[in-house]
Amino acid sequence: MGMRINTNTAAMNAYRNLSVNDSAMSKSLEKLSSGFRINRAADDAAGLAISEGMKSQIGGLKVAVRNTQDGVSVVQTAEGALATTTSILQRMRDLSVQAANTGGLSSDAKGNIQSEVTQLKAELDRIANTTKFNGKALLDGSYSGQFQVGANATASDKITVTIGTAMSAAGLGVNGVDVTTGGASYSDGPGTVDLAASAATASTITYGGNTYTLDLTGWSTGGKSTDAAKNQSLIQSQLDKQLNGSPISGKIDSFGGVTIAGPTGMTTVGGTGYFGGLTADATPGSDGGTAALATIDAAIKTVSTTRANLGAIQNRLEQTTANLNIAVENLTASNSRIVDVDMASEMTEFSKNQILVQAGTSMLAQANQSAQSVLKLLQ
Repeated sequence: MGMRINTNTAAMNAYRNLSVNDSAMSKSLEKLSSGFRINRAADDAAGLAISEGMKSQIGGLKVAVRNTQDGVSVVQTAEGALATTTSILQRMRDLSVQAANTGGLSSDAKGNIQSEVTQLKAELDRIANTTKFNGKALLDGSYSGQFQVGANATASDKITVTIGTAMSAAGLGVNGVDVTTGGASYSDGPGTVDLAASAATASTITYGGNTYTLDLTGWSTGGKSTDAAKNQSLIQSQLDKQLNGSPISGKIDSFGGVTIAGPTGMTTVGGTGYFGGLTADATPGSDGGTAALATIDAAIKTVSTTRANLGAIQNRLEQTTANLNIAVENLTASNSRIVDVDMASEMTEFSKNQILVQAGTSMLAQANQSAQSVLKLLQ
């Protein structure tokens, strides 16, 4: 082999291998320190593209889990309030049963019972108006919310929760419950009319666009229909007050536009009939408590049905949450197999490259020293 000074081929070869091994050792250090097999697109272009797509799905599913949990919170908030509503209705029913005990209660006692019923109805209204989640009313009959429970914008990734019945006293049909009144009578011409807003009967009065229920226990002897009178559509405020439960006595100037429907077998009074000179006189009846039971039972059924529906939705949302968590777990594991480094394998690679770098450094020094022997020829 010739001895040359300008070109040290052995040193160049040692340097090249040293550079390759040093670069490999640096990459191993990067992977071991970051924990990722792919730190840049150059490490694995295809793997990086797949991983980024998985990360999008994983991120969306994690947000969907939180959305689903919000849905559970909404349902629990509404159902918890309805549990109180049910308790109130049960108490109203107990009071109605008590008020139906006409043989052992005075009018004053019934009035005391009605006072509690009135307060309970007010509490139903308060609960319906104040039960909210993040500012959205839940029990006023207007709630309808969609929950995004998937990572994609498709219809199957949404669950709708609707509470379409107002849970107020009026919405549940118990606003007219009055355990102190139970009958109504009328007479044609000067006289009196006893009006009672009973809780649950087949008889109705339609007034001002609203329908009120009455328990018409009988008609006064000689009662009859009268011909319609023109422009007799006004009803004095006394009737409006009476239908809302305020004991009053006042003149009814006209009965036009009001429809009274009696139960089977009773004579009905034409809705456009004109009754002049009548007075409204609220007097306690004897069957208000009994009449209230059917209405309260219907309200309890409405609330119970709504609660059952909310319970079913909650179970669905909880199952959705469980499924989403499984999907997140599986996608995360799949992504990990693509981007995460095998520490044991990479440490083995690092140790190999480290030894090669050390050996290459030593050999480069030896190659540089080999040219020194030429000096002996020049002595």
